Amino acid sequence: MSREGGNMHRKRTRKSIVLLIGLCLLTVFLSLVCLSLGGVTIPLKEIILSLVGRNAEGSDLIIMQFRLPRIVAALLIGAALAVSGAVLQGVIRNPLASPDLVGITGGASVAVVAFMTLFTGYSIHWIPWIAVAGAFVTALLSYALAWSKGVSPFRLVLIGLGISTAMGALTMFLLISGPAYLAAQVLNWMTGSIYGTNWSYINALWPWIAVFFPLTLWHARELNVQSLGDEIAVGLGNRLQLSRLVFIFYSVALAGAAVGVAGTISFIGLLAPHMARRLAGRSYRILIPVSALLGAILLLLADLAGRMLFQPLDIPAGVFTAGIGAPFFMYLLFRRKKG
Repeated sequence: MSREGGNMHRKRTRKSIVLLIGLCLLTVFLSLVCLSLGGVTIPLKEIILSLVGRNAEGSDLIIMQFRLPRIVAALLIGAALAVSGAVLQGVIRNPLASPDLVGITGGASVAVVAFMTLFTGYSIHWIPWIAVAGAFVTALLSYALAWSKGVSPFRLVLIGLGISTAMGALTMFLLISGPAYLAAQVLNWMTGSIYGTNWSYINALWPWIAVFFPLTLWHARELNVQSLGDEIAVGLGNRLQLSRLVFIFYSVALAGAAVGVAGTISFIGLLAPHMARRLAGRSYRILIPVSALLGAILLLLADLAGRMLFQPLDIPAGVFTAGIGAPFFMYLLFRRKKG
């Protein structure tokens, strides 16, 4: 590597480190704000004492059992959906790809709604497994239908959109045909909400992220190679179809587990990777962690808005992400059409 190339590499590395540190600090700051704000405003001193286990005030229960699990859930779910979207966009090489637009979250929703309808007294720890199974079946169906001497990204997107629509119709059929007393619970879950999240939800979710987030980082170089095009990737020794299937599985696992806990929170997987690309460039070694942090921040802000803007009502975070994401999706469609 030449001296000029080495200087450019070091400059990009420093920029990436500064960006990651800045986003981490912003995430911590917003988390403290979310811990403080609510029906009862709690001073920063009491929050810090609660976090270190030394708060004897009555606010300790509010912080540790109500607000903190909800904030941790928002961070984990937002990060999982964002990384899932970043991986899909890399595999499909389409900036419009996201888990909710290509059928992954639709399959997870059908599986969870069917499980809620057919079984009662279930444990929350089963829900991510059921959601991932449904998402994986849908992804395999999309992959099989898109196969023709290999899978082209364009066919995968078109078939995924069709399957996503079919899964939405099937979900509504299950909801209508199920017991009436479950309708409100399932509808609230389908909207995408982390209201009422407790530590059991966190325990059900974090193992999925702890396994699959490092795996996506470990194989980020393969995503960089695939983004160059199929012919170049094969020429560089990439086992294209196997690698593509593995990455789709990573995306399914992350998005399915998140959907199982929080419902269909839409457009995080579309918004966060686009924002990350603007800030960090196209290298997936930095794009993936930046997308995770931005997804966590977006969902944290959406949940805060849902808690604070319409008090005493608690609006599901999915309403706000859809309100922002749908116009952004239309903007992307218009820009691509114009291009």
